[in-house]
Amino acid sequence: MRSLLVLVALSVSAVFAGLSGLHVFWAFGGQRGRRAAIPELHGKPLFRPGVGGTLVVACLLALAGMLVLERAGIGSGLLPPTVSRWGAWGVAAALMGRAVGDFNYVGFFKRRATTGFAGMDTRLYSPLALALGLGAGIVAWGGG
Repeated sequence: MRSLLVLVALSVSAVFAGLSGLHVFWAFGGQRGRRAAIPELHGKPLFRPGVGGTLVVACLLALAGMLVLERAGIGSGLLPPTVSRWGAWGVAAALMGRAVGDFNYVGFFKRRATTGFAGMDTRLYSPLALALGLGAGIVAWGGG
């Protein structure tokens, strides 16, 4: 059982690391995939993330990966067990919430489902959020 927990934690953290790196790429001017990552209305993005905000998201994604590794007992050991336990539960809850969405532009239950972003959200982003949320939840439950 322990090896399965470690495998889940490593997998979830690797995805978080990749997503964090992608946000750093975007923050420093990278364009590939950026347009499909922002909800839109009538062909216009709903918001225009700046460098600072994009880097904050990159840091939060990296932190999420670290919390999952810590909770699985394979991190650096810098965090107290209580922090990694509640942090991993927080990561799981946030991602499950992201998968459900805002009932308008993002998530499985969005109403506006005809944009380029919406298609990617249905096929990739929301299922990924659900999978990461379940993985983080498994680690939060079984880690320690």
